[in-house]
This record gives sequence, structure tokens and C-alpha cells, in this order.
Amino acid sequence: MNPHERLQLASVESDLKSLETLLAESVIFGDPYLDAVTTHLIYAGGKRLRPLLAVASATSGERAGSPQDLLGGVALELMHLASLYHDDVMDEAEVRRNVDSVNARYGNLIAIVAGDYLMARSAAIAADLGTDVAGLLARTLAALTRGQVSEVRTAFSVERTEEDYFGAIEGKTAALMASSCRVGALTARLPVEEREALTEFGRCFGMIYQLRDDILDVIATDNELGKPAGQDLAEGIYNLPTIFALRDTLAGEELRGVLGAVLDDEDRERARKLVVATDGIERTIASAQSYLAQAHVTLETLPSVALRDGFASLIESLLEDLPSY
Repeated sequence: MNPHERLQLASVESDLKSLETLLAESVIFGDPYLDAVTTHLIYAGGKRLRPLLAVASATSGERAGSPQDLLGGVALELMHLASLYHDDVMDEAEVRRNVDSVNARYGNLIAIVAGDYLMARSAAIAADLGTDVAGLLARTLAALTRGQVSEVRTAFSVERTEEDYFGAIEGKTAALMASSCRVGALTARLPVEEREALTEFGRCFGMIYQLRDDILDVIATDNELGKPAGQDLAEGIYNLPTIFALRDTLAGEELRGVLGAVLDDEDRERARKLVVATDGIERTIASAQSYLAQAHVTLETLPSVALRDGFASLIESLLEDLPSY
């Protein structure tokens, strides 16, 4: 997915080029070692979806394209990057964005402290943008933490419920996407109705984004993912396709016998094939499509035709490469 091709908002693409410089400058402290750690993933690149949502959401405002819009995007991206630093420590990840993860290169302690530093810089930028933005990012961080705790609490549990799953991804993924849209609406001083609509769109975008990711973890190839297919199964993170598969009358009992502990490559592939053999993927796609329908309803309330069309195309692209049933 090329988000700029889907959005068709030239001003957003131009603003995000400027954002890359701001992003790096915002964490450079003057200490060569610390600067190398804090900019490690920044220079590795990324889709910058959260800043894109923030800057695009601001385009219909009278102050669109202001420095505040870009700084709002920077604050959200730094919070996202900080969460990646911490996630990679927890997952013992070795690679992120096709480079060594921070923990693999510098060690767990440095990765944790550097993640804390990125979070602190995000908070400082948010504070400069005003109490509304600062309060929003504080609440977003709380949601991220709750989502992470929920995921850890249910790790390796074959009794994990749909409620557990949706609560976790609402916090870990959707909250940050929703806040990205809301930050743009706040910095552009959009009316309350537009702020609420954009926030809800961002939430739906985040839910679909994670559902898509979880579907691909089961059905994509190793080369497509850049990691082993079924990695969530191996690590005990039982996503929605797996939760549905565990309730399957035919494959569910066998799958329960495989899951519940760390899997080797053979059992991971066996579990993945069992999930694929059920209707878990189909039902998960249906769930994503329900959020897509909600997003379209939300977009109808936005006055900017260009933003409506761009966001509609962007969110639809998340489901275009998935199987059809």
C-alpha cells in the first residue's frame, strides 16, 4: 500500500517530507551514542501512517499546513516508535524494519531507557501544543499500556476471548490511530463534529489495520511477511482467526492440543494450517468489513470532499489484498 497514492493529497506528501527532518531533530540530544540509539529506527524508515493521518486530518482546517500540524504528527510518531522499542525487548526481537532491533544492537536496558526518552520527547512536544493535545497523548499512552497488559495477561491462553482480543488491539493499535486523526483536528482547530468524526475514522482504521495484520500472519508467506508465518501462534498471541479456529467443531480440539506453550517450527506450521482450514480467516475479514462500513458512515459527515475520498481510498486499500469469500 502506498498511502500517498491512495490519499491523492499533494500537500500531505510535501508536509511529510518536512516531517522527516523534524522527527530526527526532535530526539537529537548532542550525545553521539544516545543520538545513534534514539534515531536508529527513525533512519530505518517506515510508512509514517500516524503522522500521515494527523497531517491529512488537518487539511480541511483554516490553519492547515501549520508547523503545529507537523509537530502533532511528530509527537504521535515518537510515541509509536517508543512502543516499538519496548515491544522488541518484550518479544526478544532481533530485526525491525530490515535492520537490527535496538535491543539486539544496544541491549535491552538501553532499548528500554531510549524508549522512555522517546516517550518523554513526545510528551514535551505535546505540552508545547497545548493542554488538549497533552491530555490526549497522556490518555493514549494509558490506552497503549492497557492494551499491552491485556495481551500479556492472555498470552498462551486457549481460553482467550473475542472481548480480550478487541480490548487489546483497541488499546495497542487503534488508540494511536484515533489520536493521530484527533491531533490533526485539534491543531487545525476543526469544529467539534469534525474532530469526533475524524477520531472515529482513525479508530476504525486502526482496528482494520490490526485485523489485516493478524490475517496476514496466518495466510502470508515468510517472504511476504519478512518473518515466519504464524509467528503470533508461536509466541502465544492468539489473534482473532485463531480464537475463531479454537471454537471450530472439527479442528478446534486438535488446535487446543498444539497451542498453550512456545511452539517449534513444526508445531507452528501445524497450528497455522489448522487455523487456515477453519472459517477463522473468513470471519475475521467479515469483522474488518464491519469496521470499514462504520468508517464510511463516519466519513460522510466530513465537509471536505478531497479528504473524504482520500481517506475512503486509504482505508479500503487495507482489505484489497485479502482473500474474498
